[in-house]
Amino acid sequence: MKLKGSDINIKNRRARFDYEISDTFTAGLVLTGTEIKSLRQGKGSLTDSFCYVNNGEVWVKNMYIAEYFYGSYNNHAARRDRKLLLNKKEIAKISKSGKEAGYTVVPLKVFINERGLAKMVIGIGRGKKEYDKRQSIKDRDDKRAIARIFRKQ
Repeated sequence: MKLKGSDINIKNRRARFDYEISDTFTAGLVLTGTEIKSLRQGKGSLTDSFCYVNNGEVWVKNMYIAEYFYGSYNNHAARRDRKLLLNKKEIAKISKSGKEAGYTVVPLKVFINERGLAKMVIGIGRGKKEYDKRQSIKDRDDKRAIARIFRKQ
């Protein structure tokens, strides 16, 4: 079963709950052959992953991509650091924001674009306080209740 590029959409659901996202960037991912094949099957996860800047390059750490079933000895390590492709202005902005207290760079989503390339949406986020999280839960519950009422009509 071959999935189209738009069908692969791996999200970090926890990121928008734990962080207030101020800026987002779309970056290319540097992957090996077995990694992209595994991603095209939808076998990846962004839980507990984060991004950092090292020597003018942005890297994503702790991103999980399952080993490719037919990979043999050429298979990749499931949790390795992977390089992100951004231009210098974006890297400078991410680096500046990442150094500020309370801000972090979190991966939000991985997708395959229409040309078949793996892309990652990253965001600069500030950690939410406990009361902000409670407000997010309350807003989400209110939206569900309103949608339920409209569905019954």
